[in-house]
Amino acid sequence: QVHLVESGGGSVQPGGSLTLSCRYSGDTVRYNAMAWFRQDGGKEREGVAAIYTPRGTTYYADSVKGRFTISRDAAENVLYLTMNDLQLDDTAMYYCATGTFWTPPQALNAPRYLYWGQGVQVTVSS
Repeated sequence: QVHLVESGGGSVQPGGSLTLSCRYSGDTVRYNAMAWFRQDGGKEREGVAAIYTPRGTTYYADSVKGRFTISRDAAENVLYLTMNDLQLDDTAMYYCATGTFWTPPQALNAPRYLYWGQGVQVTVSS
C-alpha cells in the first residue's frame, strides 16, 4: 500500500512559477516510477512528467519540456514538480502517482500507475 499527498497548488498569472510537492509513504520500493499527471475538467488525464526511480531518468510531455522539472528527494520521501513560465493551458488538477513501466513510451501512460494522490489545483489566469 502506498499513500500520496500533494501540496503547493494555487493561482498564478501567466509567466509565473509554482512548485508542487508530493509526500509519499508505504511500500514504494515495489515500483520503479513516479509521475505527475494533470486533468482539466472532463478532458483525459494527461501525463506531464515521470521519473524512473532506479536511475533518476526523467520524461516529459512535449507541452511542458523546458518549463517543468520533476525531481525527487528520496531521503525525505518527497516528489516535486517545479513549473516555470506557466500558461493558461496549464490550468488543471495535478496528481502524483507511482507505478511501474518498462519502456520509455509507457512513462506517461496513466494505466501504468497504481497509486494516486488526491490532487491539487493549479490555476493560471490573468
